[in-house]
Amino acid sequence: MAIMALSPSSLAFTVQRCEPELVIPTKPTPHEFKQLSDLDDQESFRFQIGVIQFYRCDPSMHGKDPVKIIREALAQALVFYYPFAGRLREGLGRKLILECTGEGVIFIEADADVTLEQFGDALYPPIPCMDKLLYDVPGSGEILHCPLLLIQVTRLRCGGFIFALRQNHTICDAIGIVQFMSAMGEMARGYCTPSIPPVWQRDLLSARNPPRVTCTHHQFDELPDTDDYPLQNMVPCTFFLDSTKVNAIRKHVPGHLNQCSTFDMLTACIWRCSTIALKPDLDSQVRVIFPVNVRAKLSPSLPTGYYGNAVVFAVAITMARKLCDNPLDMQ
Repeated sequence: MAIMALSPSSLAFTVQRCEPELVIPTKPTPHEFKQLSDLDDQESFRFQIGVIQFYRCDPSMHGKDPVKIIREALAQALVFYYPFAGRLREGLGRKLILECTGEGVIFIEADADVTLEQFGDALYPPIPCMDKLLYDVPGSGEILHCPLLLIQVTRLRCGGFIFALRQNHTICDAIGIVQFMSAMGEMARGYCTPSIPPVWQRDLLSARNPPRVTCTHHQFDELPDTDDYPLQNMVPCTFFLDSTKVNAIRKHVPGHLNQCSTFDMLTACIWRCSTIALKPDLDSQVRVIFPVNVRAKLSPSLPTGYYGNAVVFAVAITMARKLCDNPLDMQ
């Protein structure tokens, strides 16, 4: 049992965690090799990404241990999502291959001497002590030959708990991991099988052979290095825009554009404001890049249950002068 003291600027508490363990599927699973899609296999997806969820005390769950329930649900879900229990290998040309070994995923049981209320009324990123609520097991964060998931469940003094997960992004995107977590929730509630069966079929998103270019993909443009916006001068912060704020911004949108989506409107507003704040050369080119889920945009669409990476990046480009000098309705 390891004990760690957590001391963010406004919160101090102690966490006790058990030694990490490997959770394996409850039933034997196939030992096989699976190809990733060319979308999964991108260099830009070869990293780990974390998720954290906070749960209040539920009186109906009195006497039930969330750690035990989640551990068992995880093992049951891995029967259907058995690729998560495997390990990535690297083939010719650095092509990733998934070996379904059934070795399991890392699971950590922990207890924190803190209540959910002590985190504050609104849990906004960045979360205090994220690195301790999701312990980075030494040697677990590599892309190859490592567990693809790391999960930590931390009981809180108030009876609530924190669920934190880290995934290898090459295996799935946010929608895919939510699908897996939903399956875990169903297993915890007594389901025998997930309501949405998982679909691998990564060949659906492999490139043509030979590839055929249908448009210019500006997201892959090589841009010159610049020191105009040093990262050390950037301050991470989170903005939450409720319906009142969204409606206030929409009043600046002219009538003929009033049917634009909230996403388009907010993206235009934030892009314009951030560009003005950065004070670029007005004759320079600026761009905004954002992810797009293509599951339903392809023809035919991807099958329901597909949990691989199905997000591509779209880019909008304009001149800084046009963005900064014109009102929102001209973007």
